[in-house]
Amino acid sequence: MEQQKPKILDVGQCDLDHGNISRMLQSSLQADVDRAHNMSQALSAIRDHDYNLVLVNRIFDADGQEGQELISQVKEASFGKYVKIMLVSNFDDAQDAAIALGAVRGFGKNAIGEPATIELLQASIT
Repeated sequence: MEQQKPKILDVGQCDLDHGNISRMLQSSLQADVDRAHNMSQALSAIRDHDYNLVLVNRIFDADGQEGQELISQVKEASFGKYVKIMLVSNFDDAQDAAIALGAVRGFGKNAIGEPATIELLQASIT
């Protein structure tokens, strides 16, 4: 039996960062990566699909919304109770706030492609 690829949603990244994150996820984890630009796209995707992990930018590139608001809304919704969410941010205080809302510890953009980041992601999708 063939193991299914992990399915990951990337939310709120600019084109450059989304490309870098997607390449890392595809090459290191053989993941299928979907993209959402804003809160409504993300909520719809999470409601309609089973993701192994949702990566959330601290500040959405498209509209400036805060990723922590998405984390809060997902964790409060009945469909998001078991969704694993990870904040993408270099700031420890933002990571701590996301964890307090129900996210798992994430990584910063300066750590994309680093072995520790790949290990963190691998542990989060299993």
